[in-house]
Amino acid sequence: MTTGTPKIGPEQQLRGTTSAMEADHQTAEQPSEQPTEGATTPSVGDALLAIEELWPEALAESWDAVGLVVGRPERSAAKILFAVDPTHAVISEALDWGADLVIVHHPLMMKPVNSVAASHFKGDAVHRLIEGGCALATVHTNGDSAVGGVSDVLADAFGLEDVEPLSKSADGLPEEGIGRVGNLTEATTLGDFAGVVFSILPAVAGGVRVAGDRDAVVRRVAVCGGAGDSLFEKVRESRADVYVTADLRHHPVSEAREAAGDGRPYLIDVSHFGSEWLWLTPAAAALENVLADQGFTAEIRVSTVNSDPWDFVLTPGTD
Repeated sequence: MTTGTPKIGPEQQLRGTTSAMEADHQTAEQPSEQPTEGATTPSVGDALLAIEELWPEALAESWDAVGLVVGRPERSAAKILFAVDPTHAVISEALDWGADLVIVHHPLMMKPVNSVAASHFKGDAVHRLIEGGCALATVHTNGDSAVGGVSDVLADAFGLEDVEPLSKSADGLPEEGIGRVGNLTEATTLGDFAGVVFSILPAVAGGVRVAGDRDAVVRRVAVCGGAGDSLFEKVRESRADVYVTADLRHHPVSEAREAAGDGRPYLIDVSHFGSEWLWLTPAAAALENVLADQGFTAEIRVSTVNSDPWDFVLTPGTD
């Protein structure tokens, strides 16, 4: 018997979409879709300037590819969609809605290319966006590192206090950098905390995996949205009891647990998509606020597409 949650299409809502997340976590007000009297429509370039104010490109890792990918800066950006991935389904959702700009977390083209022919999926994405008059911009590790970024949203959702970066940015504020570490208001068990993590993140096939004693007491928590096994040394230095991140691979996890013995840090492995999806609603609200301060108004939505690539999971002990 299979267990898990099927992939959710663009016509359906994820558990924890903008309205539910607003009610549950109070991370941000849902972006408005009502025009503000007297305000003007921003251009793509205006939106890019607002993005730079919120998530400066200087905060992106040296290997990253952020900024405008497709589109003309002078074109109107009356409708803006936020999403984790620039997948076929996300682009379809954007074009069906009539979006002028899609802001994604994950780059469409992380590595240089020598063709955007529509015969492969990345070239097809470029063609569909251009033909649909829709621009595409990427906010990736700059969105991770900035104040109010992906890991800040996770830390806030988990109720952490006295939060600081795991790896401070060389070019940012003292509170900016990759990952976060902070303290729960009260100590709890690893099992109970893992249950909180599971309840907050959107439902995906892979669920949540935990390494450590279910009854161990934890209070200091490190988090990193997306793949975070490169930060194990920083996590140990932070004296975290437990580390929540995604895409934990066998060998790094095995070595980390061997080094820890039966002790800390314990590990909680979550969906890469889910750990970053939480950021979209507060990011959309932040962009709306910056644009409003500059006299612009735009309709801003968060994608309902679940772009987690896994469809179902088999677990032992089930029929």
